[in-house]
Parts: sequence; C-alpha cells; structure tokens
Amino acid sequence: MTERSERAPFPRRDDEGRIVVLADLLGVALVGVVVGLVALLVIDLGASLIGLGEFGRASGWLAVVLPAWIFVEEFRAWRFGPARVAAALVAAAVGIAAGLLAAGLAASTPPLVSGGLAAAVFAMAYALVWFVGVRWLAGRTN
Repeated sequence: MTERSERAPFPRRDDEGRIVVLADLLGVALVGVVVGLVALLVIDLGASLIGLGEFGRASGWLAVVLPAWIFVEEFRAWRFGPARVAAALVAAAVGIAAGLLAAGLAASTPPLVSGGLAAAVFAMAYALVWFVGVRWLAGRTN
C-alpha cells in the first residue's frame, strides 16, 4: 500500500482567503502571465494563419488578465479599510510604471513580446508591493 502524501494547497491561504506566502503569490501571478501568453500565442498564430494579421502583433499586455483576477481576489479577501485601498493604489502605480518601463526597453520587439514582458514585470512588481504593503499598512492602521 502506498500512502498518498498530503500537500498543502497552492497557493496557501489563511482562513479569510488571503495568500499567506509571498512566493505563492509571485508564483501564481507568474503562472497566470505564462498561461495568458500561451493563449495569446495560439490566438495570434490562428489569426495569422487565416490571414487576419501578422504573427506577433497582438498586445502582450493581455497576458495580465489572469494575474489581475488573482489580485482582485486578494483585494477582496482583506477586510474593508484604508490599508487595502492604499496598498492597491501604490502597487498599481508601481506595477504600471515598471511594466511601461519594461515595454519601453523592449520596444524594438513585436508587441506580443514587449507587452508580454511588460505584463510579467507588472505582475511581479504589483504582487511584491501589494503583499508587503497591505500587511505593513494593516499593522499600522489597526
């Protein structure tokens, strides 16, 4: 008989539904970007094969949809208060600025590549600032 190992669910969450480990949030966000990019690649390839455009011209920024969904769920898991609003606003500002900088540095590449890089940078920056910021602010406002 083999025993099935009990694994902690991924991502690990507390009783209120908040992700409790930064690495889990970063991992889930990065997986979301990769899944989004793969979906965009398939759609863009299909569109280019039937003559609806040139391959690589889709906006890679669309890969941020799944991480944004995760961030909305994280926002909802924190109880109402100024900490979550402030952390979300600062994280969004930092994430967007970092993503735009990454897209600008990769401007010579096709939009799918530069946007995908920007989406990944945005997701990582947002996750890091949100995770640290909301906990720090919640501790200071309670």
